[in-house]
Amino acid sequence: MENRQSRLSALWNWLDQRIGLAPVVALARKKEVPIHKHSIWYYMGGMTLFLFMVQIGTGVLLLIYYRPSAEEAYESVQFLMTDVKFGWLVRSIHHWAANLMIFMAFIHLFSVLFMKAYRPPRELTWYSGVILLVLSLGFGFTGYLLPWNELAYFATRVGTEIVGVFPLVGDFALKVARGGTDVTGATLTRFYALHVAILPATAILLVGLHLLLVQKLGMSTPLSVENSGSPKKAMKFIPNFALRDAIGWLVAVALLASLAAFLPAHLGVKADPFAPAPAGIKPEWYFMFMFHQLKLLPAHILGIEGELVGVMAFALGGVFLFLVPALDRKAARGEPSPLFTWIGIGVLVYIVVMTYLGFTANPMG
Repeated sequence: MENRQSRLSALWNWLDQRIGLAPVVALARKKEVPIHKHSIWYYMGGMTLFLFMVQIGTGVLLLIYYRPSAEEAYESVQFLMTDVKFGWLVRSIHHWAANLMIFMAFIHLFSVLFMKAYRPPRELTWYSGVILLVLSLGFGFTGYLLPWNELAYFATRVGTEIVGVFPLVGDFALKVARGGTDVTGATLTRFYALHVAILPATAILLVGLHLLLVQKLGMSTPLSVENSGSPKKAMKFIPNFALRDAIGWLVAVALLASLAAFLPAHLGVKADPFAPAPAGIKPEWYFMFMFHQLKLLPAHILGIEGELVGVMAFALGGVFLFLVPALDRKAARGEPSPLFTWIGIGVLVYIVVMTYLGFTANPMG
């Protein structure tokens, strides 16, 4: 036992001399997490990070067998699910981890919004978090096509048509998104490159920046707690908060295993570009509120194409969300800002209601 401890100590000293581990350990030991009735929301960011790591791990395993071409993509996924031991399980975990990651990212975003955790000096943390949410949606959109099944093919065709509504640049943007005028093998290759290289590299850099900012600035305390005048309570990040975080991760593993076992991801029918689109085609749940809203818009609004008005409204909404720290001047001064709280509640209710209506709407309507 002493021999092993001495070897570990020697290894630690060797690494510390070369990369400087001591300051990192000192920071981890010094770091504290505020304790109050809203503390539960602090775990949402760590849960999102954990699911992102699950995505990377399972994605690497899937890459071993996946072939990114219109002729072989479907067959490679089919082989993975039927002939590779536990291949169906890895793909199902990857599928459900993607859905849960985006769900947790939304929860994390709204919890930060309602707790006003974007106020100075944490504006950059908010900006990087919003971009990471957009990247998560990008992961979902680009990964959806990769199995090259019927549902994914036609949903991607509908989704990419949105960029074509912009005047002047619409046709060019559509060709860039698809790699041509229609969804083909070139689109699949393009989405594959985005999904396994460009988006992960960007996301990893941003996650690193996001974590660095969180470590440097600490976790924000809600304004209601900060202005209460009562003594502030805190717990050590290591081991108290880290152990609680780990318990949440174990719960996530159990949930992923249960979903993968009882609701495994299905492959469906191979895409046929010459076949008619199946009735009632719908996107994944995290795009449903936008999809259904665009369906409800009239053909023209004040002489402008209705779909263009809808897309521009969503784009402006995204810009507004990104700029919340700069717009909420009351929170920046440490004052309550009920207007932005009610805006957040309104947006959340809107997303939930439109998602529900989208899934319950008559596909022939």
